[in-house]
Parts: sequence; structure tokens; C-alpha cells
Amino acid sequence: MISTETKTDQAFIPIQLDSIRIDSVLNFDLYLNINRNLVLYRSADLPFTDRTRQKLMENSVEKVYITSESKHKYQLYIEKNLNKIIHDPHIPEIKKAGILYETSTNLVQDILSRPTYGENIKRSKELVGNTVNYILKGQEAFHSLMKISSFDYYTYTHSVNVCTFSIALAQQMGFHDQDFLFELGVGALLHDVGKSKISERILHKRSALNSIEFEIMKKHPKWGDDLMRETSEIPEASMFPILQHHERGDHSGYPNGIGLNEMHIFSKIVAIADSFDAMTTERVYQKAMDTFPALKVMFAIKGAYDDEAMKAFVSLMGPSGLDTI
Repeated sequence: MISTETKTDQAFIPIQLDSIRIDSVLNFDLYLNINRNLVLYRSADLPFTDRTRQKLMENSVEKVYITSESKHKYQLYIEKNLNKIIHDPHIPEIKKAGILYETSTNLVQDILSRPTYGENIKRSKELVGNTVNYILKGQEAFHSLMKISSFDYYTYTHSVNVCTFSIALAQQMGFHDQDFLFELGVGALLHDVGKSKISERILHKRSALNSIEFEIMKKHPKWGDDLMRETSEIPEASMFPILQHHERGDHSGYPNGIGLNEMHIFSKIVAIADSFDAMTTERVYQKAMDTFPALKVMFAIKGAYDDEAMKAFVSLMGPSGLDTI
């Protein structure tokens, strides 16, 4: 039942109706946009029934609203129900991808604000498990995620993009073991966690970094490794891409200048995903490159990236891609 209570003096967040599970009890209020006023539709702690959903759908409602104060409660609700959402045959693939992507980016923001908080790390592991399950569903799932990915560079969206690319690339290379993909995905999602120790001024600078700022930025892989070793929640193999994602096969990378033969397979995969996403997302001081020009640049740096992984990545991004390299 719709309440006469209206809200016009606070921020609201639209959420997909499809994200609300039937017969689940919500711990946040739901609002409807009626004549540009947000009107209380359903109070917290009431079950969301099939009849409730049907009435909304009959009135062509696809989105409902929550208050900004309820954002964290909604985030935890979605994380708890994410596995059901991504396996629900009634939800279109593109909507599933949107819910997964938004949930992932919100979680990474939580992680970067409290990188050693054990509960956040546990949440990230559960989310990676759901991401692996989703991408293993096939090419349509991966391409749906690509369609809704952010093309503006932020640390949290970048982390989600790199996780998605890494899992899909590993699968393209023939790695289908879920434990392998899970441990890779955890390392990929958390690969930039060391940036939580870098000042906002440097992270969000609206021009290229100077030499001193770049030297500070180059510390983030080691800082990330140190932070995650404080938690004891991360699989040992997941630590490798956190430390090694900026290493290059020609020994030009950092922090240790190692070569391909010293890099873990996870690191080789995440290095490609990380570089590609950084090149193809928009920054204030750098225009985004298109997919295949970016891949040409990466191929041109002889010995920097693993050849077999690069060829698999080109195939992943488009069946005719190798002809353009």
C-alpha cells in the first residue's frame, strides 16, 4: 500500500525492481516516484511478495527507490541474494550484469575505505565466487558485463573491470577449474588495494603525474601486498597479482623488475587486463583508446606480456581480432 508520506528533502537512489527477491524481508523502505514526488510504497521488515511485484509490473514500474541512508543495507541485501539473481531465468542477462557490476563497484569502494577489515575481504571473496559463476555461463554473460562496464577511469570501476577481464581471459586460455578462477578473481579484484594508502590528490589528479608523484604511485603494489598479508583472509596464490601486476616480461616493470619466467600465471593474466583497461578508459588527461589499437600497442612492446595470454585475449575481445594486429 502506498503511504501518503512523501520525501523531497533527501537523496534517493533508484534500484532495479528485478533485484528485489520474492518472499524476502527487506530491512529498508521502498519508495515510488509519483508525479516527481518520492512516496513511501513499502515499509521495512515487510515481506516482498509475488503479488507485490505483479502489481508494480502491471503499472510498468521497473525501478523503485531507497533513501541514500539505506544504501549500505541494500548493498548487503544484494550481496546475500546475488547468486539467486544471476541464476534467475526471468531476469534479462543485461539486467543481471548491471546488478552484478554495480554491486561489485560499491563493494570495492568499501574495501578501499577499510582495506584490512576482515568482513570486507570475506564479502569480496563471496562476490568473486558469484562473478566466476556468472562468467562461466558463457560469452553472453561476459559480453553483457562489457556492455555496462564504465569507460571512465576510477580505481573501483577499474578493479571490477580487471577482475572481469581476468576471469574471462583465464577461461579463454583453457582454465576452467573454479578454485583456480576464484583465486585469480580475488587477486584481480584486489590488485589495486594498495592505492588506499595514496592521497586523493595524487589518485584523482587532473593531469599526468610528475616524477615524484609517480614514484609514490609505484609503491602501491608493495603496499597492497603488505595490507593483505595483515588480514590472513586472502589465498596465497591471490597475493601474486597484487604484488606483480605492474611487472613486465622485459624487466621494465615494478616493484622488483622481474621477468615473465618469475611471474605467477595470475600475474601474467592480470597484467594484461590491467594495462588494457587503463588504456581503454577515459581520464581527464588521456583519451580512451579503442580496443584493437590498444591491443596493437601492447603487442608492439616486445616481451612485455605473455604471448599466449595476449593471443587468447585478442580472441576473447573479437574473433577477427588477430587479423588486425
